[in-house]
Amino acid sequence: MGSTTELAAELDRRVAGLTRLLRGQTGAGLSVTALSTLRRVEAGEACRITELAAAEQVAQPSMTALVGRLESRGLVQRESDPADRRAVRVAITDVGREQLAAVRGARAELLAARIDRLDGSERAALAAALPALDSLLSP
Repeated sequence: MGSTTELAAELDRRVAGLTRLLRGQTGAGLSVTALSTLRRVEAGEACRITELAAAEQVAQPSMTALVGRLESRGLVQRESDPADRRAVRVAITDVGREQLAAVRGARAELLAARIDRLDGSERAALAAALPALDSLLSP
């Protein structure tokens, strides 16, 4: 691999392939944005819809509609914001946590089956790359 740009292009190609592979494992008809939003709500405390819209790079009306769909499925609930009673926050429900756990489990099984096909040196190389990938993902 010659330049940093070439390495970046090759990494992008592989990340895109993994993303396509895993998208098929969203489960229960959740879109990629719905799943990402659900993960984001689970990761922190309850979030405002405006924060979720900005984080997911969608318009606020689109996020409001998405939260409504997630809420109708029992995956999230709206709560008033204790700091500002005019604002609404979104919190994950137990059903939402269960749905995320099911998606994560299905994705892990899919990847595990693929990893099982690797030889020992390929597995070691993949494991050795994880800290570098973590560094790429940190702000």
